[in-house]
Amino acid sequence: MQSRDLWGHCRSLCWLLVCWGMLAGSALAGGPSFDCAKVEAGSIEAMICADQELIGLDRQLAQTYREAGKKAVNEHPPVLRAEQRGWVKGRNDCWKSADKRQCVADSYRLRIAELQARYRLVASIGPVTYRCDDQPGSEVIATYFQTEPGTLIAERGDQVSLMFQQVSASGARYQGRNESLWEHQGEATVVWGHGAPEMRCVVVQPGETGGK
Repeated sequence: MQSRDLWGHCRSLCWLLVCWGMLAGSALAGGPSFDCAKVEAGSIEAMICADQELIGLDRQLAQTYREAGKKAVNEHPPVLRAEQRGWVKGRNDCWKSADKRQCVADSYRLRIAELQARYRLVASIGPVTYRCDDQPGSEVIATYFQTEPGTLIAERGDQVSLMFQQVSASGARYQGRNESLWEHQGEATVVWGHGAPEMRCVVVQPGETGGK
């Protein structure tokens, strides 16, 4: 009788372990943030549903978006949701790309990094103040974020630019929509605006004012 009880206990334990394994496998095999049963065959969404790495990026973005939403609750005007809808449309336009998968993966990574930087969801360095062309009042203030790829948010006067880190042989190069910043050993070359000339900038050390 005691032997039967022991065997029954072992069978119950084994069954629990099997069930736990099935549940764990199901969690690992979870789908993206949207319903794959409702996507159109051959669409970008269908491609994501069939690719575990893209599913992982989609889930990471969904989590980042939720975290950003908590920071944006008092945002006026409420741009986060509208921008996200625009981003989804842009992601789906990757069907026009020669390498659709790479386009989608890059789109996710850049959007995740953008939200993490804009809503301060990751660690940052700075702000770092650069004085440009030895002109007081011509400072560029940059905050660097530990995203992937790296990002910075630069401010000049009342203008703000989000820039992404680019491949560079030396120093750290960042590119925004119409702005760029190339930092090397405490100095930086900054272009601010389409067609604008390069500015030579140096770091303003703590305790310095904007002038010389």
